Amino acid sequence: MSTTTEAAHSQLGLRRSLTAALDFAVASHRRALALLVVFSLCAFLPGFFQIPAVDRDEARFAQATKQMLEARDYVDIRFQNEVRYKKPVGIYWLQAAAVKAGEALGVPRARTTIWLYRLPSLFGAIGAVLLTYWTALAFVPRRAAVIAALMMASSVMLGVEARLAKTDAMLLLTSVAAMGALARIYLASRSELEAKAGWIEPAILWTAIAAGVLLKGPLVPMFVGLAIIVLSVVDKSARWLWLLRPVAGVIWFVVLVSPWFVAIIAKSGASFFVQAIGHDMLDKVASSQEAHGAPPGYYFLLFWVTFWPGAVLAGLAAPIVWRFRHEPRTRFLLAWLLPSWLVFEVVMTKLPHYVLPLYPAIAIMIAGILESYGLTKQRWMVRGTIGWFLLPGAISIATVILFILFGRELGLIAWPFAALAVIFGLFAWDDCFGVCRNYGLRNHIPSAADIVSQRLDSAGNQRKRLRASARRIDICLSGAEPCVSPRHGDSLYRWSQRCRFPAGGPVPVRADRSAQRAWLCAAR
Repeated sequence: MSTTTEAAHSQLGLRRSLTAALDFAVASHRRALALLVVFSLCAFLPGFFQIPAVDRDEARFAQATKQMLEARDYVDIRFQNEVRYKKPVGIYWLQAAAVKAGEALGVPRARTTIWLYRLPSLFGAIGAVLLTYWTALAFVPRRAAVIAALMMASSVMLGVEARLAKTDAMLLLTSVAAMGALARIYLASRSELEAKAGWIEPAILWTAIAAGVLLKGPLVPMFVGLAIIVLSVVDKSARWLWLLRPVAGVIWFVVLVSPWFVAIIAKSGASFFVQAIGHDMLDKVASSQEAHGAPPGYYFLLFWVTFWPGAVLAGLAAPIVWRFRHEPRTRFLLAWLLPSWLVFEVVMTKLPHYVLPLYPAIAIMIAGILESYGLTKQRWMVRGTIGWFLLPGAISIATVILFILFGRELGLIAWPFAALAVIFGLFAWDDCFGVCRNYGLRNHIPSAADIVSQRLDSAGNQRKRLRASARRIDICLSGAEPCVSPRHGDSLYRWSQRCRFPAGGPVPVRADRSAQRAWLCAAR
């Protein structure tokens, strides 16, 4: 019995150490950004330089860029002896700039070195992680924003796209920038943010839309447009759209995108638009291209693999997200996610990376619920998180088998990393399932269901519930009973602000320990 108790306390001590390390990292924006950059590099760099061009589209993009450099024609896009008018010129310019920089730095055989063509994808993936953090700050406190960004950095799909010389990582960057700016403008119009929308957010929005058009055509405008339509219909008002500075924004958009479009029309006539819009885009809508067809529901089923390991938490957070669907922050995230997701499900041609620009909305919702300890406690769903432990173990065993079969060696260099993956997967699963079971933290942490019931109760019942929660959290803060972290007092503090101003919605207050204790004393 004593051995079990000592093991439990040692696990609790490790969790506190990891929590303290994360708290140190999120103490300032600089530390948070440094953590995200280092984590992203650790996630994206393995294999970045060694993996050959295995994707068919990656080889085509790289070859077209190489021919652009050789011909010194930065307007026309050609693949061998044919024009390649499937996508606009943005990604080719970025890849050409990376290769030219490699030549200037003395990289041998730069024009035939595939990892140079992948650099825009690497930078785009890291930038998308940082912009997820920036976007999340409009919805959740800094700690939850870091968690959302870490989910993106660790997702399977972004890890794949960061290692491919294609458009999708850069497209993710532009879409997150556009939606983050739009979120700030919308929430400011709903008095959900202290700062009012000025010219910075519209400038970011329209610049990101223009960059997205030069990268992959109408996708970023589709994400923004569908979100605007849904929000305006649900709110029964579109007056907030004037905060987008539409007149100046459209002029700026035209200034950015028109030079290349004018140049390609002068060079090829209407050929680019016929192939890019008629043959490439519309054909994908009406029929499956290159045997990439799938029925509706394909992306939903694939999500549980492509957004791993954060996908496990999506199922735990979904019931609480739906309860809060009428609140402005949740409403915006759902407007970002659902309409575009449905469009992709209806389109006949389906590729796994199409829905990647929608994943940040999911990550932010999960992080917000996770930070407030609102994940569902349904036992069958919580037990599903054992995949965090089983999948790394299965991958590790499969990796060793592949080394033996194809390399005729044991692959000992991969064993320490496999062991770390299994260990951290075990800790993650135990945190989600074992903590509530072993330490009874449900008695200490107010769930999102409690918060919903508080809103529906009378003012007197609200005060009684808050006083009871305050006593529980004060016990935890004093150290009289085991606790994962005292920071859940911050959630109650934010909820207290909301009870005082029920029309204003949740206020993202970053309360320090003394402020939490002061409020807890007052609540009693």
